[in-house]
Amino acid sequence: MPVTETTGHFTFADWKENPVSPEDAFPRLAHATVVNAFSGGIEAEATVCDYAIAYDTAVTGAFAGMELVTGRVDGRSGAFVLQERGRFESDGTVHCTFEVAEGSGTGELAGLRGSGGFTCRHGEAKVPYTFAYEVGRG
Repeated sequence: MPVTETTGHFTFADWKENPVSPEDAFPRLAHATVVNAFSGGIEAEATVCDYAIAYDTAVTGAFAGMELVTGRVDGRSGAFVLQERGRFESDGTVHCTFEVAEGSGTGELAGLRGSGGFTCRHGEAKVPYTFAYEVGRG
């Protein structure tokens, strides 16, 4: 099956971050529960996302997380999980790559494989993403 490339935007519908280690020490750990809304090639009103964050400084660090997306990809309905890894820089730039967790696609998205990512500036209301995928059984 051919790879399809799609784009769109997402917005943060909710972000709740809690420290896991002392807030005045570095490196420092935090946990964030996030709700995103996707439009474009991926359509989802409210995803469920969980991040582990490692701060090197007050404004730099790395994160990893899992995001459950329930909605549509280019018109196909179902759900899938994105595995995400990224870094945030002192200039406010955030870089993230993601990959569909193997075997997580359901419904018309069963067999979904793909990867993508985004780069944005901290505080942007709409974040553009890219996603290259294929859907197939097996």
